[in-house]
Amino acid sequence: MYIEAFTTHFGDLADTRQSAKVTYPLEDILFITLCGVVAGAEGWSEIRDYADGHIDWFQQHGYLREGVPVDDTIARTISRIDPEQFRACFINWMQAVHESTEGQMIAIDGKTLRSSYQRGDRQSTIHMVNAFACANQVVLGQIKTSEKSNEITAIPELIQLLDIQDTLVSIDAMGCQTRIAEEIVEQGGDYLFTLKRNHGKLFKAVEHAFSEARKAPLGGLSFEQKHGRIDARIYHVLSAEVVSKAFPGWPELKTLGMSMSFRQQRGKAPKLT
Repeated sequence: MYIEAFTTHFGDLADTRQSAKVTYPLEDILFITLCGVVAGAEGWSEIRDYADGHIDWFQQHGYLREGVPVDDTIARTISRIDPEQFRACFINWMQAVHESTEGQMIAIDGKTLRSSYQRGDRQSTIHMVNAFACANQVVLGQIKTSEKSNEITAIPELIQLLDIQDTLVSIDAMGCQTRIAEEIVEQGGDYLFTLKRNHGKLFKAVEHAFSEARKAPLGGLSFEQKHGRIDARIYHVLSAEVVSKAFPGWPELKTLGMSMSFRQQRGKAPKLT
């Protein structure tokens, strides 16, 4: 049961409060906070209201025997938790409740948290790197970075925390790096990277590899119409033999793919992207 997994993985989290003054177990406060946030609660008072509205369910599962703590108690308790220790517990818990299947995809992506920027503090904006299990739609882990550009160093750190054996790890153009590919392969996974023009030499090498395909007559186009425009796409894939010879620096590289897109907006000429 998921609740039992929660108890197992968060039971060792250090509680720095004075034991003689503790009325509400740390596990109780952690669990109601988690449930409240998942249910959409924003702020300590809403977490407290959520727990109060579902107290019968919580008590049926062994929580809140002393009632619901006030929001100040929830805030003080959560603020005393060691962030690194909590992150390790959370990642282990997510991987325990996540049914890993051979060949699953894990998408790693960076996001800037909305409304995290504060005037007068240019360093206040919060950037997160998340690992998302696509099949089960759960976040397996995340790491905070000080700047958007630090995603490159945060991605290997996040990968090391995950079990990626027999999985396909998908990363956008920011993480298209040979050392990240090596980290994934060393842990028994496969990688799927996006490549954009800002990777100068690599992008030109891929363009050259697909030079014949780019000259060939268009065929097999797929069309999509939305927002007053028409998008057409065609895809090409190179075999492993051709790829391995042209890109020897990439570990276990099997396939190279290219997407050509054509867009026509109303009243304008088609544009290749």
